[in-house]
Amino acid sequence: MITAVHTLVYADDAEAARDFFDVLGWSHVDAGGGWLIFRTGPSEMGVHPTSDDRGGEPWSTRPHHEISLMCDDIESTVAELEAKGAEFTRGIRDDGYGLTTSVKIPGAGEMMLYQPRHPVAFER
Repeated sequence: MITAVHTLVYADDAEAARDFFDVLGWSHVDAGGGWLIFRTGPSEMGVHPTSDDRGGEPWSTRPHHEISLMCDDIESTVAELEAKGAEFTRGIRDDGYGLTTSVKIPGAGEMMLYQPRHPVAFER
């Protein structure tokens, strides 16, 4: 049935965004004309509500999709990526479910990087 999840990142500067993902060391194939498709490895998908009041503080958001990068040690991953030229838009913070930060994707905004504290749904 379903064999994989194909993630799309739309970027104003697709070449710069592809160069960034190449820095992550992910293998890739060229689908033709420089359109790189990266192997992203293990993945998982969570389905979140658009509103909640757990913790006594109500919040809401519009329906949307979000991509996050996961790691085992956020401090060493941030240091490694910074050494390769990656830019982070905020420091590491504790969001309860994990330690998080945001990495700038050239031409494509930001993406969360996090070290989860919750059980993961894939084999390491």
